[in-house]
Amino acid sequence: MSHPLSCQGPVGLNRRNMLEIGGIGLLNLTLPNLLAAEKSRSRSASELEHSPTADSCILVFLNGGPSHLDMWDMKPDLPKEMRSEFSPIASTMTGVQVCEHLPKLAQVMDQCTLVRSVYHDQVAHAPAVYTALTGVRSNVRAGIMGAKKTDHPSIGSVLGRYRPSSSNLPYVLMPYLTAEGAGGPPQPGFLAGWLGKGADPLLVVPGNQPDRLVPPSLSLPSDSTSQRIQERRDLLSALNRDIPTRDASIGQMGELQYKALDLLGSSHTQKAFRIEQEPAAVRDRYGRNVYGQSMLLARRLIEAGTRLACISWAPDANATWDTHGDNFKKLKNQLLPPFDLGMTALLDDLNSRGLLERTLVVVMGEIGRTPKINGGAGRDHWEHCYSVLFAGGGMKKNFVFGASDRHGAYPSRDPVTAADIIATIYHALGLSAEMQILDPLNRPLALVPQGNPIRSLFA
Repeated sequence: MSHPLSCQGPVGLNRRNMLEIGGIGLLNLTLPNLLAAEKSRSRSASELEHSPTADSCILVFLNGGPSHLDMWDMKPDLPKEMRSEFSPIASTMTGVQVCEHLPKLAQVMDQCTLVRSVYHDQVAHAPAVYTALTGVRSNVRAGIMGAKKTDHPSIGSVLGRYRPSSSNLPYVLMPYLTAEGAGGPPQPGFLAGWLGKGADPLLVVPGNQPDRLVPPSLSLPSDSTSQRIQERRDLLSALNRDIPTRDASIGQMGELQYKALDLLGSSHTQKAFRIEQEPAAVRDRYGRNVYGQSMLLARRLIEAGTRLACISWAPDANATWDTHGDNFKKLKNQLLPPFDLGMTALLDDLNSRGLLERTLVVVMGEIGRTPKINGGAGRDHWEHCYSVLFAGGGMKKNFVFGASDRHGAYPSRDPVTAADIIATIYHALGLSAEMQILDPLNRPLALVPQGNPIRSLFA
């Protein structure tokens, strides 16, 4: 018996046809939004400004604002109202001491570059996150600000569009699309903005166990088999013979659904998410928590060809690194130990597998914390000076760039902006900050309008 859509001549879009198309929804797909990509690109890989020093990037975003003064820019001679409760310890990075609660990271700091002189002028979380992640200043200085379709696109979205790879998953975000406060809107800076939803990341979220991660878009109904997936691909092929010539938007929808089906049928892609197949000892080294396992998954995704794997370390902006109260207790008991474990395991793992040389690892937040300790034993927002850690991807090793003043309040040498940091990341990945990308109105806009790569960071 022939398929109900098998026919001679053009395929008509009657009610039954549309129901057939709608049946593809049984696969629980949201991937077409992720996989959308315009066939025309303003610049191809051959038109890059320079040869990239990195093929991929893992961005560990300590969402909420980590305290540079209590991690890797400690000032032990400060007066009591400013001085950290933690003791500094020696690290393998020449002349650099780090917090006593980062003992494992201290042993691999000589693999890194530490930038201690970053600043911008956005004090509230959402505007600061947007600026820190895109290099573009928000017009909102304070207040609630959610992600919008008019936002400047995220790094991962840009890479997926302008430096595509063979991977079906160019940009993956985990374990949260951080909210701007509990119950608030998603923060800006992580999504594709005016590049379109097709360039949004695949979101991988916590499962029902603290060390389990679930990519919902890759979940299949129990009755879905490779044969059924192939049948749907064949159905879309039949539909698309004529649809693109009649309605481009419907044709594109079919193409994206086809790509989604391709992804669901890809054992290579599916395998990347099976972190339970890692030896127990490896999973233990990263830490049996959602952030440690996210870093492990990031390594697996990079091996599978993902361009950018981003770990946003907070379900909402106030939940983790936003230490207005009990700064030292939270850092000591909740934040620094899992970060120390996971970050060190990630660097060691990438290095032992020969991946670190071509993988840029970036650790940053959107702000630093105030030098002065408040009445609640916390530190407040401080956008005037913070630190960023780089490793791999062509960066120098055992290198410190810039410095903060004696209070850790302002840059005292080689100040750089958040836009310069983003331009540096793009530079490592082969894209020029001056590259012109077209917005929905076909207006050319610079990728990072106000940023310049920090070339002295590169080996």
